[in-house]
Amino acid sequence: MIKLITAAEQHQANVGDWLKSRYLFSFAEYYDPSNVQFGPLRVFNHDFVGAGKGFPSHPHTEMEVVSVVLNGELTHKDSLGNETKLGAGQVQRMTAGTGLKHSETNNTEGEVELLQFWFLPNKPGVAPAYESMNIDFLDAKDKFVPLVTGQKVLENVPFMNSNSTVYYGNLSQGQNLDFKTFKIRKTLLYVLSGSLLINNVEVDQYDQVRLEDLDVVALHATGAATFILVDVPATEVNY
Repeated sequence: MIKLITAAEQHQANVGDWLKSRYLFSFAEYYDPSNVQFGPLRVFNHDFVGAGKGFPSHPHTEMEVVSVVLNGELTHKDSLGNETKLGAGQVQRMTAGTGLKHSETNNTEGEVELLQFWFLPNKPGVAPAYESMNIDFLDAKDKFVPLVTGQKVLENVPFMNSNSTVYYGNLSQGQNLDFKTFKIRKTLLYVLSGSLLINNVEVDQYDQVRLEDLDVVALHATGAATFILVDVPATEVNY
């Protein structure tokens, strides 16, 4: 099964004069009972945070919270005592577990562009934890780069308590790339720039494609493209 959701069909939010977002799933004031999660992937937001603004301290429990910085610099603080500045090409993972609080702010004079993911964890009740890493993924060419994963076989990638992996891809015009999957897995692709054929479905900037019950996700770049691929188990996590 292949489901295309175009950029025009996605929910777009503007919070005051400081935040522009695309919500790929139900979030905040946007609720669609048919669009709540994709396997354990509960939130996928594409955020643009204005200068001197950000998300004030707020709590999380029982969630794997991942932030991927595409442009600008984000300042992270949390109740575990971590304070980190994240630049473009850096990824952070928080295991909220039994509970933590954090803030994410843009303390610069320019805009910050980031992706925010929430995954329901494999196992509840674990201790909260934090990790950040410079993946330097923005220079990738014609390949998939893992950004965060629950697979222990992938090295030098932040590890999360979810049987899922987020990849960044950059594909030159005219090039092909295949992602091998299984019928017990599901795949979501979100195009950051350019255009692709995904299993012969035309996909443009900010479009997303959700794929199930396949063995291969075949990509062909009709224009130079960057994208996010999320690999998740087909069985949804509910507790």
